[in-house]
Amino acid sequence: MSRLPPVPHDEWDDDAFAAMSRGQKLPPSNALGLLAHHPDLAKAFLTFNMHLLGTSTLPKRTRELAILRVAWRRRCQYEWAQHLLIAKRAGVTDEEITQVRTGADTPLNRAVAELETDSTLSDATYQALAADLSDRQLMDLVFTVGAYGLLAMAFNTFEVELDPGFSAENFTDAIGE
Repeated sequence: MSRLPPVPHDEWDDDAFAAMSRGQKLPPSNALGLLAHHPDLAKAFLTFNMHLLGTSTLPKRTRELAILRVAWRRRCQYEWAQHLLIAKRAGVTDEEITQVRTGADTPLNRAVAELETDSTLSDATYQALAADLSDRQLMDLVFTVGAYGLLAMAFNTFEVELDPGFSAENFTDAIGE
């Protein structure tokens, strides 16, 4: 049971979600239903989040692998379930998902761990990432990890339940870090 049950879909403040929805009616979502409790916060955060999901310079696959790693490390089932589907649509393979789950020694997994643990990247990890990512992409990566860490914190704190039709596939049998 959620600590702060989502606001029912038909009670959402459309103005609060205009930044993300671009004038379209958004589908029911427990995450957005949570944010509907605080429309001013929702509007501000969703404006930023829209950049991360829609106009970020980070390749979609890279973005989704980073978000999945954050969700795994933070034990955030809601974020994992949502982004597992998005990751698969972006072409992330089952092998890459296993690497996320096991904490395989990849530059991206190291980056997420370092950012979450030390709030910085080591020179070695930065250089490994910089070999494939531009300065803007590196910035988008850091901000993506931070934003999805924040979301994981909120989803876990308020015990946001999975949306209908989503599963915690590959989540409950925790392995690795």
